[in-house]
Amino acid sequence: MLVHVGDEISPEVLSRVLVVDRTLGAVPGVAETVPAYASVLVLLDRPMDVGELERRLSSAPIEGGTAPAGESHEVPVAYGGVHGPDLGRVARWADLSEDQVVALHSGTEYLVYMLGFAPGFPYMGTVPERIAAPRLPQPRPRVPTGSVGIAGGATGIYPAPTPGGWNLIGRTPLGIFDPARTPPALLEVGDRVRFVPIPPESFAEPPPPRVPEGEEGRPAIVVLQGGLCTTVQDLGRVGHRRHGVPPSGAMDSGSFLCANAAVGNPPEAAALEFTWPAPVLEALVDLTIAIVGADFAAEIDAQPVPPARPVRWRRGQVLRFRALRGGMWAYLAVAGGIAVPVVLGSRSTYVRSGLGGFAGRKLRTGDVLRVGEAWAATPAELPEAQSGPIRVLPGPHLDLFPSGALDRFVNTPYTLSHRSDRTGYRLEGPPIPHAGPGEILSQGMIPGAIQVPPTGQPIVLMRDGPTTGGYPVLAVVCEEEIGRLSQNRPHKTIRFVLG
Repeated sequence: MLVHVGDEISPEVLSRVLVVDRTLGAVPGVAETVPAYASVLVLLDRPMDVGELERRLSSAPIEGGTAPAGESHEVPVAYGGVHGPDLGRVARWADLSEDQVVALHSGTEYLVYMLGFAPGFPYMGTVPERIAAPRLPQPRPRVPTGSVGIAGGATGIYPAPTPGGWNLIGRTPLGIFDPARTPPALLEVGDRVRFVPIPPESFAEPPPPRVPEGEEGRPAIVVLQGGLCTTVQDLGRVGHRRHGVPPSGAMDSGSFLCANAAVGNPPEAAALEFTWPAPVLEALVDLTIAIVGADFAAEIDAQPVPPARPVRWRRGQVLRFRALRGGMWAYLAVAGGIAVPVVLGSRSTYVRSGLGGFAGRKLRTGDVLRVGEAWAATPAELPEAQSGPIRVLPGPHLDLFPSGALDRFVNTPYTLSHRSDRTGYRLEGPPIPHAGPGEILSQGMIPGAIQVPPTGQPIVLMRDGPTTGGYPVLAVVCEEEIGRLSQNRPHKTIRFVLG
């Protein structure tokens, strides 16, 4: 459920957001809430009468009520030089000296309006109009951890090395996001922040995120070739979207669950997810495995591996995938599950932020995977093959599109772009026009949301998609259809239907 409480960025609207967030977050059955500039996204973990949530809101002191008091933070910043390569650019844009820009930026108290883009990334406002320089014309491919940036009226801090298009004016030595900390994000929505200039020579690199200690299981698989995108996944994270952490997890949860069932694992056991080109793996001990999902012609020492059936993989044998026959994502479950540390309640990998899985990254040559203790293997049924259009529901922003836009969308074939990945599936076809500006105040997003940016070319957010977004949502892919959508390969024609 998406609750709108205003249409502007202001402390008054944020106060209402925080009251709604506190009120609904305490309701049994509400799994997560994602507060943003002027809205709250509410996710449920069970069927619930929406009327009950509406009744809770009707009795909450939203107008004129007292919002939860956020914490106050002083954030040290080394401005300019190597730490702030765009300080001079902002100064020239504002026709000010660099010292004047620093004085204006550090002389303002900022509200944290939202977390998103990357885990722990705070969107804070409001930057003094005199120095509210627009984004860079071309984003940097990598922004250093702790960089402090300006983009129009917003200022923010990059928690980890990521691409970014904000004007970098300094860096802080504070650790903004640490998955081993509770909560993992240093800043929360509603907190207040002041930046304190420090001498550049006193700057120290932000501490790296702490890695969970201890090793589970036994060494069992060595990676001979990593393939294009092989990661450890489970069913994903719950409870951390408000901190900008996407759920991640298996792209095709149906195939993932079938693979685990085939080897007797519980549903939440971690497995390998991979695409084509697929990995080459060698068993270090005798194992029981099952492979489900995309058909990449699996072979163990040249012997075909049947899908969705428990198969013995003996020590020293090599598992290869010989051909791309169909599908996009395959799953390799091992009896006992892939043993990697639990990070924020999940073993799933979020590569963009180096979070979870095997050292937070894709597998590569030489990696050794460990597995846990096996259960008794039981046969599993392959997911029933389905065909036809992907079912979608109307999105929350139909009024931001011309009349009939949704009907035209579901009656138009689209082609899956080669630029699609775990973050988003990009669709190519007739552009969808907007009834006004092609942007909205950023608000909570979920996997399956079909955003329409100003280009008019739709993007379906997937498992690693951002938790907040600023493009209107025309439709939402039904949760049970996301796996089927994910198995389409680039250049495949996809049709949608209201369902």
